Amino acid sequence: MQTSTRRRARTIAVAVATATIVSGCSAQPEATQPPSAPVFTPVLSVKELMENIVDPQADYVFDAVGSDISPKGVVDIKPTTDDDWTKIQRGAYVLAESSNLLKMTRKMAPDGVANVERGGPELTPSQIEAKVKANPALWNLHADTLRAEALKVIDIVKARDADKLLAAGSAIDQACEACHLDFWYPGDREAVLKDRSSRAYTVPPKK
Repeated sequence: MQTSTRRRARTIAVAVATATIVSGCSAQPEATQPPSAPVFTPVLSVKELMENIVDPQADYVFDAVGSDISPKGVVDIKPTTDDDWTKIQRGAYVLAESSNLLKMTRKMAPDGVANVERGGPELTPSQIEAKVKANPALWNLHADTLRAEALKVIDIVKARDADKLLAAGSAIDQACEACHLDFWYPGDREAVLKDRSSRAYTVPPKK
């Protein structure tokens, strides 16, 4: 009787172990939830982005070289110290990164800005927004052009080549104006292009 009882106990134990193994092998892993996409909440409108980030940072490039008329005569302005070059580099990097900010969906102007036609060449915020929605690829292309021109300034900074800054600043200015002519004041295109063709965008010769 004892042998028979032990034999039955072993048989039950083996059966339980086998069932446990099979159950473990056939169990499906729990479905994992995909990570949720990040949520971006723009703080500034495009107008505020331009006024508070893009324009001030572009000035570091635009004002890096030039001439100033003083009582002592004409004084040439160009970067000479590491601090001068660092300011230009920071401005160029922020400009380049701003191209991504411009691609984020955001209001064209802050609440409270008059959204009525002014009779001039400038479009209203709602008109600009409609043009962007109608052709987002063109809007993004202009943003990419701004980034490309800003990154060229970084190469100039690394080479400490002040003679190329004037042309680089002009290229950034034209990249901005090209976007404005498509989305801000398209009615002024003919006048702007005529004025541009009458001026020479050249780098002054080296002294």
